[in-house]
Amino acid sequence: MPPSINPTLRQRRLGTELRKLREHAGLTATAAATFLGLKQGQISSIEAGRYPVSADRVRAFARSYNCADGPLIDALASMTGGRKRGWWDEYREHLPASLIDLAELEHHASQLRVALVIHIPALLQTTDHARALFREVVPPLRQYEIEHRLTHRMKRQEILYRAPSIPYTAVIHESALRMGIGGPAVSRTQLKHLIEMSELPNVSVRVIPFGHTPFPGTGQSVDYLAGPVPRLDTVQLDTHHGCEFLDAEAQLAKYRQVLDRMEHGALAPSPSRDLIHHLTQEL
Repeated sequence: MPPSINPTLRQRRLGTELRKLREHAGLTATAAATFLGLKQGQISSIEAGRYPVSADRVRAFARSYNCADGPLIDALASMTGGRKRGWWDEYREHLPASLIDLAELEHHASQLRVALVIHIPALLQTTDHARALFREVVPPLRQYEIEHRLTHRMKRQEILYRAPSIPYTAVIHESALRMGIGGPAVSRTQLKHLIEMSELPNVSVRVIPFGHTPFPGTGQSVDYLAGPVPRLDTVQLDTHHGCEFLDAEAQLAKYRQVLDRMEHGALAPSPSRDLIHHLTQEL
């Protein structure tokens, strides 16, 4: 299979983890190539995510690098082979690459945790709420660009309904519930939808009320996508210039603590639904 010119984030992550294993073993790319019967350029291309590898080759890498972490090796092996096209590939020519990568990461995640202060989580938004948000993007989006982003976001939400289901926990500050995006009618429908989604067995919605407790963070939305092993987790942050992905161990540990503290400071699911219902009645 020829090298990939534009590897996905998931392909790059596999290469990065193989590089970490090599460096932990104290091997240069040249020495690793000699061990594995490859050229140094092939090692570099694999570690950059540009060249596909088989599960057997990943296991051969692990043996050469003296890695005995069975669960990690199995997880890396599951990320190999020719990349199968997913529904998100239909949007590759229409949306930023980071949104395509995010949809693929969500598809493969074993658990999702999100925390937001001024927005409703994307996977819990109604169509009208999302459309109203996209109309405020700077610089303005054209109508067809809005529709591409809208259908992409709605397709992402399907992971909450699939079987087997994945756990999804959303911590939302009360300020996000009161933003009034799209006007009273849209907001009322959005809050009712939030209550309905919170009643799914795999979805937990927890609200931090005004004045309830201090919490870490500065209003930045956080998505924590759990991999098959903690080392393969990914954090996604929303910024004005697009998505930012983090996967360094120290960063992952930091954001796990942030989310733990925010969940600890939030209301339990049932009182959270009661608060959302109360806010719906105010509209």
